[in-house]
Order: sequence, then C-alpha cells, then structure tokens
Amino acid sequence: MEVVYIDEVFALNALVDYLLLLCAAKLAGEPFRRLRFALAALAGGLYAAGAVLPGWGFLTHPLYKLAAAVGMVLVAYGGSRRLLRLTLVFFGVAAAFGGGVLALQLLWGAPRALDLPTVLLCSAGCYVFLSLIFQRTARHGGGELAKAELELAGRRCRLTALVDTGNTLTDPATGRPVMVAEGDRLGALFPPGEGPEPGELDDPVSALERRRGGRWRLLPYRAVGVEHALLLAVRVDSAKVAGEDYGPILVALSPTPVSDGGGYSALIGA
Repeated sequence: MEVVYIDEVFALNALVDYLLLLCAAKLAGEPFRRLRFALAALAGGLYAAGAVLPGWGFLTHPLYKLAAAVGMVLVAYGGSRRLLRLTLVFFGVAAAFGGGVLALQLLWGAPRALDLPTVLLCSAGCYVFLSLIFQRTARHGGGELAKAELELAGRRCRLTALVDTGNTLTDPATGRPVMVAEGDRLGALFPPGEGPEPGELDDPVSALERRRGGRWRLLPYRAVGVEHALLLAVRVDSAKVAGEDYGPILVALSPTPVSDGGGYSALIGA
C-alpha cells in the first residue's frame, strides 16, 4: 500500500504552481504580483491535496484539472490585458515542466516520486530553457526585449522594453533617446493621486495644465498613420535598460498599448 502524506502533497504542489505562475509571468513580461501568485498557488495545493483524499478521486478527471488550472490563472493574472497570452504561456510552461519531470524519471531508470530536489531541478531547467527560447524569439524588426528600470524622486518602476533600432524618437532639447511607455504601467513612479488618471492621457494638453514643475512637458511625435500628435512626457532621474544607464531621460506616457501581443510595455531607441 502506497502511503501519501497530504501535507507533502499540498506543499509540493503549491511550490510547483507558484514557480509555474512566476515563470509564465516572467516570460510574458507581466509584473510580478507575488501575493496573487501565492494565493493562486495555495489554491492549487489545496486542489491537489483534495484529489488524494478518499472519496475525492473524481477531482483527477481532466475536466476538473482544467478548471483548477484556469481558476489559478484567473486568480494570478485576472484583470491583465495579457490574460490570454499569460494563459497560453502558463500551460506551455506547465507542459515543459511535466516533460522535464518525465525525462528525469527516465534518466533515473525507474519511477520516482516528485520530491523537493526534483521540483527545484526541473523548475530551474525549464526556466533556463524557456528563457533562452523566449530571448531568441523576442526580436521584433531589429530590436530585442530587455528589462528596464526607471527612477523618479526615489520611486522605482520596472518594465519590459523593446530596444528598437527603428525608433528614432528623441528629446528636441537634448537629442537624447525618449522612452515611450504605457501610461498605466508607470503608477509606481508617482505618489498616490499624483499620477495621470485613466483616460487623462487622451488629452495631453489638459493633463499638462493640471501639473506644475519642470519635469512635465508635451512631446510631439509622428508615427505610421499619425502625422502630428502630442504625448505627455515626464523626465525621470534615471533609466536603465538591459543594464545600460541612459541617465535622466524623457519618458512619454502612451494612452494605448505599445505592443500588439503584450510582450513589452515600453519602447526605446538603440
């Protein structure tokens, strides 16, 4: 008779689920909402523990497994514009993780229970493998994805940015590159109530009139299908992209997403 310790089942599954959610968010360029990830992982652990209880074997049915996975995704990523992308990435990461566990079992030559060392080894291997694939496929028209960190008056914000050689937007006063970022992703840079409100960026002139100080300005730009337009911009104290220090630059706040697929939330010239 096989003995199953329900506390170990709960702990291991919760740990695996948390790592999968974290990895999917990392690969999709989604901000880490660790509390929500933890709650979703705890729910996944409870589901796994319930499935091994006597009389609850019906929870192992594929439909229940799918429902549990979708529920975890909604808890972790609900409200994100990238929900569909995150869901697909999460299932892809889970499949890769399952394949990694199976490969290790075959290498050991015999079935082996899923223990903590196996979890950590498979998680690290899947993360490295998927990160390499993601970095190779994350090139868009001469650019590549990179982690960006902005700082303003001691407050920091982290984004995934596309370093695009075709982006020639510069500061008219200094000639320095300008970053274009989704306005609703920069809330961490501003004290509560001082950042632009939703919809306010659609009228940058009025938004500028409601703000004082030398950091804010209007930035003219042209794009495909847009002959003349303005963006509200703020000068940050520092910007680092892929480890490179851009120094104090203008960050233009876009009222719309800058990426079709949601893989990045900022653009900057090389």
